[in-house]
Amino acid sequence: MINKRLLIKNLLAHNDESSFYDKKLKINISSKEGKAKFLKHICALSNSNPNNNSYIVIGVDDQHNHIVGVDFFDDSKIQNLVNAYLSHPPIIQYENIPFPHLSDDKVVGLVTIRPKDPQEVTSLRKNIWKYYGGNVFFREGSMSMPKVFDIELTDSNSEIVASIEAHSRNNIEYTLDGVFDFMAERKDYDPTYKVFKEYFVMCWSGQKKIINNQTFYSRVDIALINEQVRLFYSTLDAVELFYDNDSFKIIEYVNLGLNGQNTYFPLEETIITFGNNATYSIDSQLLFKPPQYDKKVLHHIFNANNALMERLKQGKPFTTAELKDLKNVPATYLICYFNGIDAALTQLQAAKPLLYKHSEEVYALYKESMRILRKAKYS
Repeated sequence: MINKRLLIKNLLAHNDESSFYDKKLKINISSKEGKAKFLKHICALSNSNPNNNSYIVIGVDDQHNHIVGVDFFDDSKIQNLVNAYLSHPPIIQYENIPFPHLSDDKVVGLVTIRPKDPQEVTSLRKNIWKYYGGNVFFREGSMSMPKVFDIELTDSNSEIVASIEAHSRNNIEYTLDGVFDFMAERKDYDPTYKVFKEYFVMCWSGQKKIINNQTFYSRVDIALINEQVRLFYSTLDAVELFYDNDSFKIIEYVNLGLNGQNTYFPLEETIITFGNNATYSIDSQLLFKPPQYDKKVLHHIFNANNALMERLKQGKPFTTAELKDLKNVPATYLICYFNGIDAALTQLQAAKPLLYKHSEEVYALYKESMRILRKAKYS
């Protein structure tokens, strides 16, 4: 089993990007431009490596090759995005890899790309941003370039990629160190661990709370120690955890409502199933059913949100009540959008820089709302 932290270190040892890996400071798939650029790199790496894995490392200062980290990204539906826009799409896996020097809320993103059929060329299925349907991309050194002539897939990286992966294999020392580090870092949140199928070591922690006779956990951190992968992390969510000898189940809830009448709605269920032959699978299912409200009430809230954002844009002072309402803006814009007020999505996206400047707390709530939207959109 590959230790993903070691893999990233070994990839970064090749200081310049190549035809089998790329590094980014961050990605943004919430905009058309961000989606297009991400899909271009996926397409190019898939075509340039038909017989082996290729990788994108996210959270690296390209100029100095320093690991700076990015926010935890738990969108299990990223494969759906790739399938929607690419012909002959590769298999995509996005993983969150913790590093000791990063803060708890930062990880390094690792995207693994594996072509399904080494004989098939991956191309754009339809137009997106300034790229046209039918475009084909390849890697030329560190650049993802379009190709407009006859294409022949060649294999020149399998040997070096296999060598890098072989040098990134896990061992018992790394596993034990990972368990001890997790237990020490999460000592305030009731950390525990379990070995599944005599091989897989999972650690998790969280603050336990009882709401209406239902047990939830907040500040949940879940890691698969063998691979040094953070499977789940949030300081905001309410989460149910269940496990037996063969599987580990996570049910995530979101707290939504209007006028203080909030309810916990199930968002997503993730089941990690461990096999007998050192294999495991992760399956996710969206459970979210958006709450429905009276349209007249929602239009009033929508207009009130717009007024708050205009005051924020102009730098006007807020009353205590308005500051409280400001915290609800991301979630209520989201509710308006889910109830058919399409303009609420435009307003929510436009609010990003204003909320970022206002406070970390409100911006965190904005990111939470966008995460819910992203999961619902690509399911």
